[in-house]
Amino acid sequence: MSRKLEALDRRKARVRRALRAAANGRPRLSVFRSSKQIYVQVIDDAQGKTLASASSVEKGVKADLKTGADVAAATAVGKLVAERAKAAGVTKVIFDRSGYIYHGRVKAVAEAAREGGLEF
Repeated sequence: MSRKLEALDRRKARVRRALRAAANGRPRLSVFRSSKQIYVQVIDDAQGKTLASASSVEKGVKADLKTGADVAAATAVGKLVAERAKAAGVTKVIFDRSGYIYHGRVKAVAEAAREGGLEF
């Protein structure tokens, strides 16, 4: 494994360790960003289940976007996951940035989810 991937894995593990300590039973809002898309899930770690998810690959979201890898796509996905989480009965979550810097698309997802009604 390359040094870059090892560093990413260490960062991801460090962030998740801190989240587990601070979660207090709240579900985790996890973000994964690739070079072409963005994916978001609300995960209940106690039960090991995904409560809600959204991505820029979905037909309803993809049709309105120029590309799945920009801030506009991240904002749309953040709002959509907030709606779905509220429908599943989740209002308070803890944000898992998955080792990514809180900037750009990751920040756009977080802000859109807050606007959509999620608290973190």
